[in-house]
Amino acid sequence: MTAPLTIRVAEAADVDSLLALVHSAYRGPSGREGWTSEADLIDGPRTTRELLAADVADPSISVLVAGDLLGCAAVTHEAGASTASFGLFAVRPGLQGGGVGSALLAAAEDHARERGATVMEMLVIDRREELIAWYERRGYARTGESRPFPYGAEGVGEPRDDDFRFAVLAKNLGR
Repeated sequence: MTAPLTIRVAEAADVDSLLALVHSAYRGPSGREGWTSEADLIDGPRTTRELLAADVADPSISVLVAGDLLGCAAVTHEAGASTASFGLFAVRPGLQGGGVGSALLAAAEDHARERGATVMEMLVIDRREELIAWYERRGYARTGESRPFPYGAEGVGEPRDDDFRFAVLAKNLGR
């Protein structure tokens, strides 16, 4: 990246483009162009149009968009809570490794801080060691907690194995 990346909050008109971005980064042949694909772990859609539209409309969720839909991430923060959640992180596969993800993660952390969060938490499929290591290099640490994978839930796809767990990672955002 050479120029500063603009980050904005998604609007309802962005939903279809965001859906295409998320699917391209997480699943299918285009996801294999990047290094963060789940295509070898999970089949089917990463989310649905309805779920994504609900997230964009939810006042406790800010779906952030980087540049001209180069990437996105969701920050969920309930009013008064000290912990925000990070998710729906996607960068166009051909741009991964170029700084868009790092800039978007930093913007998401700033966004959470501005809303009063002191901790950012995320869930990562525990067998995605390379991705977990990327987050650790950015100050996140495993909490030692794990959570069950939501098998059968709408918008998570069809896992190829029946033993997925989420590793919980967290970072103190300072104040």
